Amino acid sequence: MLKQHRKPSMFVRRTIENNEKAGIRPNKTYQSFVAAAGGHRELNFIKKDVRNYITREVRNVSELQDEKEFEKYLLRMKEKNQNFFFKLELEDDQSIKLAFWEDARSRATCEYFGDVISFDTTYNTNTYNMVFGSFIGVNQHSQSTLLGCALMKNEDIQSFKWLFECWLCCMGGNAPKGILTVQCALMQRAIEACMPTTIHRWCIWHIMKKIPSKLNDYKRHLKIEHDMSHVVWNSHTKELFDRNWNDFLIKYGFVDNKELSGYSVYEVVEQVSNSTFNKFAVTHDSVAAQVKCQCLLFESRGILCRHALSVLSFERVNKVSSRYILKRWSKNVKRRHTHQEQPRRASVGAKKQEVRRIGVSFAKYMRICIGIRGAHSHFAPRL
Repeated sequence: MLKQHRKPSMFVRRTIENNEKAGIRPNKTYQSFVAAAGGHRELNFIKKDVRNYITREVRNVSELQDEKEFEKYLLRMKEKNQNFFFKLELEDDQSIKLAFWEDARSRATCEYFGDVISFDTTYNTNTYNMVFGSFIGVNQHSQSTLLGCALMKNEDIQSFKWLFECWLCCMGGNAPKGILTVQCALMQRAIEACMPTTIHRWCIWHIMKKIPSKLNDYKRHLKIEHDMSHVVWNSHTKELFDRNWNDFLIKYGFVDNKELSGYSVYEVVEQVSNSTFNKFAVTHDSVAAQVKCQCLLFESRGILCRHALSVLSFERVNKVSSRYILKRWSKNVKRRHTHQEQPRRASVGAKKQEVRRIGVSFAKYMRICIGIRGAHSHFAPRL
């Protein structure tokens, strides 16, 4: 059937719209038309026409409506809590080009855990084909904590600059000490422009994830991957890594391999199991009250390692310098983010349930007190 002869009727278009709103897949919608007409040949359109109509007409309208609702939602959140922060940049047709938002709890959390962050853009929205970016930190329990969210239509340098400037504005202009990202030259340039004092590193997890696809063509790719991982995770200094990496390149003939010979790792965190014993060089300066271990646990985790503590114990140091006790690990620190009220409304049923729970707890407490009192009545004072 020629394209100029294919034209869905008004009834067909309305049915497609209703089915799309109900969440029915285009394939099911088309099959229903085929069944009603008695075969494919009885229709004056094909399956592709149904999909094209949904993309061109239905979803275009729904996307604009969703974008307006999204903006209204952000405004409502701002009205409920003035510490909620958001910023939008629109296209000429009023569609969302860039969006950034961060709630009050995340802003308060960033005061304690915003020293080193990661910015991840590996997620994509299915319906609107926009990149979802997230600013992530690590809290006092070594758990990931959200420090901001973003939506982007394009991953270009101007978009990255806009996002980083928004995040800095939200944080009062306080740039983090370090940031981890995926390998992206445009993102790197944006960070250098917006946060020149911040140390930027690529996430080693993303780097190592790409390695198998680069080595599948080699016969001993499993052995190569194993040796590479050993070099990366068991080299405790830059000098040791450079030496081990060069030996690895020579061993497997990768000296002329541009992808592997150009790799560099800036920071390596090594984890020692109970059955593995490694020697670490620990430097202790008694005058400056400084200690540094080759394993770099404090530099990567903010906690002194057992090697450094054993040296301090041997040197009879009774008190660790305050520079090694980070604020995030202190039990006395007031964590303002845990007291941030979230915009929610407690239902009447929830309030009744809370009152009932308190009543049951009080009754148990009274029974315990009565039992203790009765037990003490059996003992006479000793003369």
